[in-house]
Amino acid sequence: MKPVFAYVRVSTVKQGLHGSSLDEQRDAIAAYAQRHDLSIIRWFKETQTAATQGRQAFGQLLNELSKGNARGVVIHKIDRSARNLKDWANLGDLIDRGVEIHFAHESIDLTSRGGRLAADIQAIVAADFIRNLREETRKGFYGRLKQGLYPLRAPLGYLDMGRGQAKAVDPIAAPLVRLAFELYSSGEFSFADLRAELTARGLRNKRGRPITDNGLTTILNNPFYIGLIHIRKTDETFQGAHPPIIEKRLYDEVQAVLRGRRVPTSATHDLFARRLIRCAACKAHLIGELQKQRYVYYRCHTKSCGAILTGRAVLLAVEEALSPFQFTVKEIRDFRDLLVGLRKTGEESNARARRVLELRIREVEERLARLTDAYIDQTIEKELFEDRKRALLETRRDHQDKLDALQSDTVITDAVAADLELMITAYSLFKAGNDAEKRAMLISITSNLVCSGRNLAITLKSPFLEIAKARNPHDCDPHREKPRNQAEQIFNLLLDANIKAPGLRAIQDMKSLKSLRP
Repeated sequence: MKPVFAYVRVSTVKQGLHGSSLDEQRDAIAAYAQRHDLSIIRWFKETQTAATQGRQAFGQLLNELSKGNARGVVIHKIDRSARNLKDWANLGDLIDRGVEIHFAHESIDLTSRGGRLAADIQAIVAADFIRNLREETRKGFYGRLKQGLYPLRAPLGYLDMGRGQAKAVDPIAAPLVRLAFELYSSGEFSFADLRAELTARGLRNKRGRPITDNGLTTILNNPFYIGLIHIRKTDETFQGAHPPIIEKRLYDEVQAVLRGRRVPTSATHDLFARRLIRCAACKAHLIGELQKQRYVYYRCHTKSCGAILTGRAVLLAVEEALSPFQFTVKEIRDFRDLLVGLRKTGEESNARARRVLELRIREVEERLARLTDAYIDQTIEKELFEDRKRALLETRRDHQDKLDALQSDTVITDAVAADLELMITAYSLFKAGNDAEKRAMLISITSNLVCSGRNLAITLKSPFLEIAKARNPHDCDPHREKPRNQAEQIFNLLLDANIKAPGLRAIQDMKSLKSLRP
């Protein structure tokens, strides 16, 4: 009996269960070997498509046959051996060298010219079948993408809902993915720290294992989380039908941190003014120090500067800077009344802002349609088409984020109300709050704290700086026309500052606040 090898293959595990299974191929090959007096000395089994080169078991088979370790090989069918012409050519070389190639399902004599021709034709047909299958698969793949559907496995934070369905937000993993973006955007977390924090909070990858640095990099660079689908292999971007987990603004902030490679630093003591005071001479931050567990100092560590402040000096300077923000009960009541009036007119302005954003979104969609028509007509190159399409999709996402933020009728007054509450409570919070509350308040209300020698100069942010001046009669122009009361003047300053802020420009055309007075 002639010693031969046997080779069986299925493309996928599913095909092995429902198509030409490995057991069926084994039975057919064993029966063929028995009928033709062949002895199978080794089986080669593979679960991989024959459309591409590089199959491990098939490569080992060719190597063993080239060494002469068997007279030949028995394969179930021609398309089980090769569906690409390179592998079929390698088999042809072995046939030319006298190696016997048997096919259990086809009665083909490969030693004759006619048999070789018939086998070559079948191999070409099998290769063409694969080409057509690839083309149809590609059409289906891109058809899904154009519908906004992601035909691959859902990234972390989303759930697969089946064929033809958009990915759904994972209620467990999605909040943690958003947290990853929020924490990293602060610039205070390294990859190691962020990974440890997310692992401690329960974030796991699709295999149930702790997230890795590579997995974290994939998450932070994936625009899927802002509602876009990016195919990295072809550098193409599509508008997704799935709901976004984060806003484009947050995604852009993370990209900026990734490009800047900012490394977080940690403070020795959690003092309320740590890294908030700069040296006037060298512009470096003063370092907070706690001595004998009770005495606080902030000093510049540049030897030539010598800037130093005691903790008590900082407290007194901040208290003096915040002293204008002490209001009477009547003033606070006036502020509340003005805020109520603003809320009444805010709804109309909010509706105008929504109409503007909806119009801009429609304009972007029209530009996308014209761009696609130009690409179909081959008037622009693919690379230029992809760049412009990506930019338009990102612009649309940005407008949509702003539109989503305007869905609440109170969005216009929220910023004013927050500033108003901060202004009213700033002084009392500094006097009675803990270090964390004092620090948060300082960051919100001040823009610069500069130490020169042993003196601390504090600059307030707008509009708190203007409000402090308005509260100081020495800084006011006595000949200037006064508003009806100081509460309305202060409220005007708060409103003007927020009108100029990003995201609230839609209320620039609001009428004078005099009409809002109760």
